[in-house]
Amino acid sequence: MEAGSIAFWVVAMLVVLALAFDFMNGFHDAANSIATVVSTGVLKPQQAVLFAAFFNVLAIAIFQLKVASMIGKGIVEPGVVDHHVVFGALIGAITWNVITWWYGIPSSSSHALIGGIIGAVMAKAGIGKLIGAGILKTVVFIFVSPFLGFVLGSLMMVLVAWVFRRTSPIRVDRWFRRMQLVSAGLYSLGHGGNDAQKTIGIIWMLLVAAGYMAVDAKAPPNWVIWSCYLAIGLGTMFGGWRIVKTMGQRLTKLKPVGGFCAETGGAITLFLATGLGIPVSTTHTITGAIVGVGSVRNASAVRWGLASNIVWAWIFTIPASAFVAGMFYWLSTLLF
Repeated sequence: MEAGSIAFWVVAMLVVLALAFDFMNGFHDAANSIATVVSTGVLKPQQAVLFAAFFNVLAIAIFQLKVASMIGKGIVEPGVVDHHVVFGALIGAITWNVITWWYGIPSSSSHALIGGIIGAVMAKAGIGKLIGAGILKTVVFIFVSPFLGFVLGSLMMVLVAWVFRRTSPIRVDRWFRRMQLVSAGLYSLGHGGNDAQKTIGIIWMLLVAAGYMAVDAKAPPNWVIWSCYLAIGLGTMFGGWRIVKTMGQRLTKLKPVGGFCAETGGAITLFLATGLGIPVSTTHTITGAIVGVGSVRNASAVRWGLASNIVWAWIFTIPASAFVAGMFYWLSTLLF
C-alpha cells in the first residue's frame, strides 16, 4: 500500500476515534444535562435524553467556533501535533472517561481531553511546546466555572425565594415544573455548544497536521462540525445513568424550583465561557450550581463528603489523562 494511502487511513481512523470520544462525551455528560430535570420528576428519563440531545445539536446554529479554535490553536505550538499526539491524547481522555463513568464519578471529559493533549505533547517534545496562556485559562476555569455556577445557583435560589415568598408551595412547584423545561433546554444548549467544539478542535488539529487543511484556516470543513454535534447528540440520547443518580439525588435532594435555579446558573456560566472561547467542564459547572442551590436551603442538605470525592476526581483528571496519553503516544510511535 502506498504511503499516501496509509496516511489517509490513519487520519480516517483517528477521526473515527475522535467522534467516538465525542459520543462518549455526550454519553458521559448526559447526566449533567438531564440529572436535575429527571430527579425532580419533570421529565421521564427517555423524554429527557431526547430533549437534551435536540438542544445539544441545535447549538450548532447558536455558537461561534471559539472553543474549537482554542483547542485547535491555543494549547500547542504549530507544527508539533501529529497523528501520534492525537492518538495518545484521545486514548488518554477515553481511558479516564471510562474509569470515572464505571465508578459513577462525574468527571470532566473536557479536561480529560486537554490533559491528554498535554501528556502526548510533553512525551513528544517536552513542556516548552505547550502554550502557557491557553493552558492557564483552562486551569483557572477548573475553579472559576464551579464557583460561578455555585454563586449564580445560590443567587437564583435566593431571588426566587424572595419573589415567590407569598406564593403557596404547590403553586411554586407547578410553575417551576414548566420553567424547568426552559432552564434544562438552555443548559443542554450550553453543553452542546461548549463540549462538541472540543472534538471539532482536535480533529482540526489533526487535519492541519496531516496537510488536509491550511494552518491559517478560519474554520474546519462543515462535515467536521456537523459530525461532532451529531455525535455528542447521539451520546446524550444513550445517557449516563450511573452519574444521573449521583448528580440528581445523592449530592442533594432537588425540587423543580431548585432544578431551575441550578440549570439556569449553570447555563449562564456555559454561555459566558463559550462566548469567551474557554473550554470548561459542564460537570464542574452543574455540580457547583447544584451545591449552591442545596446550600441555600440548608448547608447540611449537601452531602459534602460526596462533593469532596468529586473535587478530587477533578484534580486528578488532567494529570491522570496526561500520564495515560504519554504512554500511548510512545505506543503509537511503535504501531504506526
